[in-house]
Amino acid sequence: MSRGIAITGMGIISAIGNTVEENYVSLVNNKMGITTIENISTVHSGEIKVGEIKKTNQQLVAELELSPDNNFSRTAMIGTIAAKQAIQEAQISSINEYKTGLISATSVGGMDMTEAHYYDYFEDENLVKYISCHEGGDVAHKIADELGLKGMVTTISTACSSAANSIMLGARLIQSGKLDRVIVGGTDALAKFTINGFKTLMILSDGYNSPFDDNRKGLNLGEAAAYLVLESDEIVKKENKKVLARVSGYGNANDAFHQTASSENGDGAFLAMEKALKVANLKPEQIDYINVHGTATPNNDLSEGRAIVRIFGEEKAPDFSSTKPLTGHTLAAAAAIEAVYSVLAIQNNVVFPNLNFQTPMQEFNLIPQTTLKHKNIEHVLSNSFGFGGNCSTLIFSKSE
Repeated sequence: MSRGIAITGMGIISAIGNTVEENYVSLVNNKMGITTIENISTVHSGEIKVGEIKKTNQQLVAELELSPDNNFSRTAMIGTIAAKQAIQEAQISSINEYKTGLISATSVGGMDMTEAHYYDYFEDENLVKYISCHEGGDVAHKIADELGLKGMVTTISTACSSAANSIMLGARLIQSGKLDRVIVGGTDALAKFTINGFKTLMILSDGYNSPFDDNRKGLNLGEAAAYLVLESDEIVKKENKKVLARVSGYGNANDAFHQTASSENGDGAFLAMEKALKVANLKPEQIDYINVHGTATPNNDLSEGRAIVRIFGEEKAPDFSSTKPLTGHTLAAAAAIEAVYSVLAIQNNVVFPNLNFQTPMQEFNLIPQTTLKHKNIEHVLSNSFGFGGNCSTLIFSKSE
């Protein structure tokens, strides 16, 4: 097995908690964060359920002690909160002491800010500062500025696999010696643009999402941010750091099938998992738990399930579950929050439940774990698949 890259800190804010500990408590107690919309004024507020962080923008501004005339999008604010938590847990007092970078993933970027000012933009030149925060890169730079980071800063936007690719790139930069430490993860806030967009695609559920259920109706959107601190073994040894877990494997492949749909046989997912296992030097039977992408859309669960069967076999598939019934699908942040959940599964030797499941799918004999299960967890495989066919798999392993 590949020794992997050390994870020394984690931070998260989601619909089920404002810290890592709060998220874990919700996970083990089946506390779903799917509710009606409160923070966005939309005609869909009464009919669409989402995984919403129950903090207003004003509360986030106060928490971060930002000036009243700031132009931080909600995406940037929740991202900053999660990144600061990760830095704190990693006990980093001087962020520029080593070659340090930030790789931040987002798909929404500053849309929540710019859509609020779109119609008035041409009438009021004072609104330019809000429009300028639209791009995803603005989010990363704002987080870096709040952390005081002077090193490499970049953004990844590959739809729902974005944060997985952020983690993968961070691990490779450390392995190659280009960086000593990387803050990796992703952030996406809810916005009317994404709510309307996914409704147009007709893949939003009118109730609670139910991954891998034969009667699944679609996803619930969510918002969240999560970041992990990856560090080289040299830093870990020099500073005698506690290692939470390791990034031992990763793989990325493109389905090259359709702009918003996965192939029915899960070719991209299959290749991503196969590559990740090869990088980790692990056999399929060594995986103890799969945190599946599990969006509860008809297409995704069929495609991912068939890919799992191709890798593991129907009868030998490990315990698997989707945590999206608790958080909703948080788009570019999904792989980051599920990376945190994967590490928590390893630390606490638990498999989190796949809620809302009732009826097995007819296409294969795969049943998700529906109750909290305690078992030894050495290796967790986490899947994240994005529009455009961008499929990514990460493997997290227990530290020796």
